[in-house]
Order: sequence, then C-alpha cells, then structure tokens
Amino acid sequence: MLRKVIEINEEKCNGCGICVTACNEGAIQIIDGKARLINEIFCDGLGACIGECPEGAITVVEREAEPYDEIKVVEKLLNDNSIRVLQAHLEHLKDHNETTYFNQAMEYLKEKGIKVEFEDKKNTMACGCPGSMAREIKRPKIDTVEKNKEQMPSRLEQWPVQLHLVNPIASFFNDREMVIMSTCGPIVNANVHEEYIKNRSVVVACPKLDRTDPYIPKLTAIFEHNNIPKAIVVRIEVPCCGGLSYIVVEAARMSGKQNLTIEEHILSIEGELINKQILFKN
Repeated sequence: MLRKVIEINEEKCNGCGICVTACNEGAIQIIDGKARLINEIFCDGLGACIGECPEGAITVVEREAEPYDEIKVVEKLLNDNSIRVLQAHLEHLKDHNETTYFNQAMEYLKEKGIKVEFEDKKNTMACGCPGSMAREIKRPKIDTVEKNKEQMPSRLEQWPVQLHLVNPIASFFNDREMVIMSTCGPIVNANVHEEYIKNRSVVVACPKLDRTDPYIPKLTAIFEHNNIPKAIVVRIEVPCCGGLSYIVVEAARMSGKQNLTIEEHILSIEGELINKQILFKN
C-alpha cells in the first residue's frame, strides 16, 4: 500500500543511536554502525525519531510499504517486557490523534487483561521530546543546621572533563575505573562526587546536543591506550539520553580491549538510581 514511512540517509547517519530510543515502536536498530528501518510494519510514519536525529538523517516519505500493524507493535512491546515503552507508544498515538491505532491497541490490551496507566500531562513538551517536558520536583525544605553544614570537598582529580577536550593518553585514565556521565547527571544527583567521581576518571557528554561524531573514535582511543577495568555510563531516564550508552558500547567493541566491562546506571529525573545493568563484557 502507499503510505508514509521513515527514510534514513545512510551518508548523514553517524550511528549515534538516539533515533532507536526515540522510536517507541522498535522499528529502528543500529546495524553495522548505521540506523536501519528493520521492519516497515512497525513504522507508523509519524516521525517521532526525526526531531531526535542530530544529523538530520531521517525524513518521512510516502511510498509503497507493508501496512503498519498496531497489534504486532503492541505484541512486540509486551514480549520485550517494555511496559514503560508501551505507555510512551500509546501517548505518542494520542498526541498525534491516531485514534484508530490507539483504540486498536487499547481493545487488544483489554482482551488480554492488561491495564495501562497514563500520566496526567499538565505541561507541554518542548519539540515533542519527552525529556524536555517541563515539570516541578517537590523537595523537602532543608533546615538551618543542614544549610550550615561544612561544604563537602570535590572528588574530581583531573581536568578537563568534557569528552571533546580530554586527551586519550592522559595519565588520569590509566589503572582506574572510568565514568562516562550525561551532562545532566551532576545536576540531578547531589551525591555524584561520592557515588561516581571519587577514585575514578570522568568525562561528560550529551548525546542529544553535542557534536557526537568524534565521540566513538575518542572513547575507542581511550580504551585502547589505557588499562580501564570498568567504565560506568551514568545517564538520565529520558529517551534522548540512551544514545550515550550506545556510543560507549560501540567504542568498547571497536577497541577490542580485553577485560573491559561497561556498566549502565540510569538515574531518574529526581536523581534516584532506577536501573543498573551490564551492557558489555569482554
């Protein structure tokens, strides 16, 4: 049938993987360092991934394609145990007034006895990105004693820290664990120095707003030239932050380094550790 689907310009694509996390339907995967549309029946043609692509490599075109299958998308997300992604997918359909697909999904879930809760959206999202939604975080008031507490010392033992600026053969990388932290990480987590920076080397990067082309080769060189037993990716729960984990894992693979483990720590916007997993071990 003639319908809208995404098209990926391979020459522009830098393989950052941001579109993979932006596509709730699971239609995109990174293969051989490039984003690929793996199955047309999973692509709804609404283009949520377009706004996330930093290279402008994705467009929506109208061409002959297999019909989009909402039930197969829902089944895939349930099989992947991706309830939060399923929620985001359904919100995505609602935001684009795709009532036919939304009703199909809800009827299917009702038949299966699966209830999906929706967040009350009182704030609007900037640029359609869930990670840009304005929100207020309620914090307990700090009493006077707490305010007057002696300032905690910094645990940072190096400079610079921005991934673009560090030298891959800098001595502070060798013989210690490394932290690759989302730029927002130190802002959301008040204990970042004690929990992550202490006794480790650290670099910060943003997979959404930075010029990410040099990041994989830079990290590859860092892994190749130093003895780093473990690298910890500290990222935020928002979808656009997932590209950081992809960049680090690709660099680890390209380095061919032995005895290297890549661990991912996902922080909530409130600063709590909500998930920890090993992404790579060689």
